[in-house]
Amino acid sequence: MKLAVVILNWNGASLLQQFLPSVLKYSEGATIWVIDNASTDNSLEILQTNFPSVQIVKLDKNYGFTGGYNLGLKQIDADIYCLLNSDVEVTKNWTSPILELFTLRSDVAIIQPKILDHKRKDYFEYAGAAGGFIDKLGFPFCRGRIFQKLEKDHGQYNDVQEIFWATGACMFIRAEVFHKLQGFDEDYFAHQEEIDLCWRAQNKGYHVMYNGHASVYHLGGSTLSNMNPKKTFLNFRNSLFSITKNLPASKAFPIIFSRLILDGIAALRFLLQWKPKHMFAILKAHFSFYKNFRKMYKRREKANFLLKYYLVTSIVWLHFVSKVQYFNNLVKD
Repeated sequence: MKLAVVILNWNGASLLQQFLPSVLKYSEGATIWVIDNASTDNSLEILQTNFPSVQIVKLDKNYGFTGGYNLGLKQIDADIYCLLNSDVEVTKNWTSPILELFTLRSDVAIIQPKILDHKRKDYFEYAGAAGGFIDKLGFPFCRGRIFQKLEKDHGQYNDVQEIFWATGACMFIRAEVFHKLQGFDEDYFAHQEEIDLCWRAQNKGYHVMYNGHASVYHLGGSTLSNMNPKKTFLNFRNSLFSITKNLPASKAFPIIFSRLILDGIAALRFLLQWKPKHMFAILKAHFSFYKNFRKMYKRREKANFLLKYYLVTSIVWLHFVSKVQYFNNLVKD
């Protein structure tokens, strides 16, 4: 299989200098690409001078994560795309277990490796950890990460496991499937677009997998930190988008109503924590959702909804009320 490792870049010259060497060293047999979202720093100069073997797709403006990949990947010929953040350090033979799994399972469309923290390499990293899931209300969590609680890596997830969503920080996807699904939904701009993509893939009958025999180290927070109000806005709004698009109406509407109540509680919690910008970000997310509801509803799958999409009913209740800290302690539905 022809593998293209594709990095989306916007003003990330320092990250390219730091992390590209490991990608070039350990990605045997792959073609390395950088899609540049019209950077205004010296990214292109650094690529052309220091990394001449890297192929470049130059875009005319910043299209965000979703639009950047959608436009750039149209120009890249491969069987498998690896969408890789610019702040990821890869390891020896990191692609081999992934490609082997694709070869063994023709029904698998998307795979992610183990995502560890570049700053604390024996801990899982927030964005993806050991594979993602959602609860009945659409809240995401991971093996190895529930909300802000990160697990230490003791080898407990050194396995191959079906998951619900794979992280956009390091996502391998069959090119044919990516284009069949028309890529990411560009109205998301960034954050949780990979959950929507994985959900749509599963509605089409494909499987999403985690392979813990491959590992990478993610710096994280290079674009938006976990405590940035814009990230709060995108996460809350885009989660509602995904529910609207990917569930039958009989299930979607009660869940959306429940989410509006819980999101209101989250906004109040931010206010009590003296984080008014995050409270207003949630309010802004809801207004944006109302404004775009008709558009999202029209994008719904016409049939073959994945009815058993969730692992637990409420990860919020289990974590904040029942005080469950670790994935393996969850009582699954």
